[in-house]
Amino acid sequence: MQGLDELERRIGVTFHDRELLERALTHRSYAFEHGGLEPNERLEFLGDAVLALVVTDRIFHSHPESAEGRLAKLRAAAVMATSLASVAREIELGRHVRLGRGEAASGGADKDSILADTLEAVLGAIYLDQGQEVAEKVILDLFDDRLDRLAGRGAALDYKTSLQELVAARFASLPIYQLRSEGPDHEQTFTATVSIDGQALGEGTGRNKKQAEQAAARIAYLRLHEDGAAARSADEEEPGARAP
Repeated sequence: MQGLDELERRIGVTFHDRELLERALTHRSYAFEHGGLEPNERLEFLGDAVLALVVTDRIFHSHPESAEGRLAKLRAAAVMATSLASVAREIELGRHVRLGRGEAASGGADKDSILADTLEAVLGAIYLDQGQEVAEKVILDLFDDRLDRLAGRGAALDYKTSLQELVAARFASLPIYQLRSEGPDHEQTFTATVSIDGQALGEGTGRNKKQAEQAAARIAYLRLHEDGAAARSADEEEPGARAP
């Protein structure tokens, strides 16, 4: 495939078996149109596991003071589709993904889900071709700076989970999300509204349902957090006062 030398340079690996890399870049839509080709789904399955292990090991040893819940949030933020797609864009992976005509025409080379899945497949191919040590080095080269940035984000690692934890501590109910979408199937925009005790507290949009829900949860979390801070300040100023 044209340009794979360039991709190998960007990820720092020269494959012994170039066919593994080609398979990792083969979306099922392309495999379907070119009968007999194996899509990248099995390599994606393997790469997902390799990525999770390396990231888990890295954050476990880098944050010895963090509890399990915090580590889980950090890992989830690092390996979520939007994060993987961002890494894939940094190495221009979309230029090399093999897509069927319909998927290519609908902008599949820049879809978060396709980029994320393909990156995992490439990591799986590296593991098979080069072994665990090289796969770990590639993953750390790609993710180290991102993991350091994520470590400082606090509640922003996962606003949905952070909102649920905050609501559970202050209310008798849990957040409820309502979703709507608009636009053609290949270019849909999702809008989520999150309500607590029947009151809408946040609305957000995104390219998929998860993004929209995270955006809505962020608005609601910040609103509740600010309300709580204001109530605590009032308590300090007026000892008899209590937050509603």
